[in-house]
Amino acid sequence: MSSASYSFSSQALKIGIVGFGTFGQFLAKTMIKQGHTISATSRTDYSQLCHQLGISFFRDVAAFVEADNDVVLISTSILSLSKMLKSIPFRCLKRRTLFVDVLSVKEHPRDVLLQVVPEEMDLLCTHPMFGPESGKNGWKDLVFMYDKVRVRDEATCSSFLHIFEHQGCRMMPMSCEEHDRLAARSQFLTHAIGRILSETGIESTSINTKSFETLVKLKESTTNDSFDLFSGLFIHNRFAKQELMNLEHAFQMVKKKLLKTVNEEQIPNKSHHQMDSC
Repeated sequence: MSSASYSFSSQALKIGIVGFGTFGQFLAKTMIKQGHTISATSRTDYSQLCHQLGISFFRDVAAFVEADNDVVLISTSILSLSKMLKSIPFRCLKRRTLFVDVLSVKEHPRDVLLQVVPEEMDLLCTHPMFGPESGKNGWKDLVFMYDKVRVRDEATCSSFLHIFEHQGCRMMPMSCEEHDRLAARSQFLTHAIGRILSETGIESTSINTKSFETLVKLKESTTNDSFDLFSGLFIHNRFAKQELMNLEHAFQMVKKKLLKTVNEEQIPNKSHHQMDSC
């Protein structure tokens, strides 16, 4: 469905971001421009940066939780999600809060959120299918996937989704399972090929073709992301292992066809053999 099919109400939100790395900062800047109030907490001290952006930074997680946010946005790494969520003192929450994750896998955060977050809190699993590089010139027509896992406060949820609709994203409601099935190919496979290209030592040359430049850009864009992200895409997406096996099988099939061609070229042409002997 296109974003034109949706009409979300909008209100200014108090949004607390857990994990204020590159992606959290990227989202926060647009949210601030839209008039939302942002606070953040992270293992790294981002207090100076947050001060420059007009964001309240909390080193103490309990104080962050007590800040009375409408939304708590989870923007940690995939691998650290479980440990981080279990460290949150949920008893300090003052009211129903919408917990939103923006991780690149979806079944894993959904399951952990359902297990750890109190039942009275709302849960929204999302994946902006873009980042600081692909979204640097705006989010128009970029895909924003979401799954309302447990939502009772529709007004707050709609206002949060409106952040992305307002920027022109293509709003894509989708189950966490379907997301992971599709992303195992569209995202994990892309990262896997980029990492393989990196291992070959691929670099730009003086006689690049356009196709080769595409490969170099793929290698650069995927290796700019941390290996933790890549391994998280593999470990916590149950469909990724099959895609890796498919990639390995496809490589072997191509190799087999090439070697077969080489062998056929090395076999003398029988008819020419017979003519030479006459």
